[in-house]
Amino acid sequence: MNSIVENFTGMNAMSDQVIATDLLISAKSGVRNYAMAVTEAGTPEIKHTLTRHLEEALDMHEKISNYMVSKGWYHAYNTKEQIQLNLQNISTAMNLPTL
Repeated sequence: MNSIVENFTGMNAMSDQVIATDLLISAKSGVRNYAMAVTEAGTPEIKHTLTRHLEEALDMHEKISNYMVSKGWYHAYNTKEQIQLNLQNISTAMNLPTL
């Protein structure tokens, strides 16, 4: 998106939040997939490798979560605040001008 348009519409911060949220969702999916793969590993070597990858995926998830919490984009420990934020984001998305 053009930086002038982003600043004019206030979408510059929203774009960062959307990207971070997408990355968090992908990280969660990766954790689930590695966890399942570990349980299906055919050899101890493969299980060890997948477990290491799972630990790395968990670390990445934690870093992304902490970043989003520090920005106020994710309220993992307060469901009411997270729901309110989700509703606010939905409202913002619904009120975006169409091109």
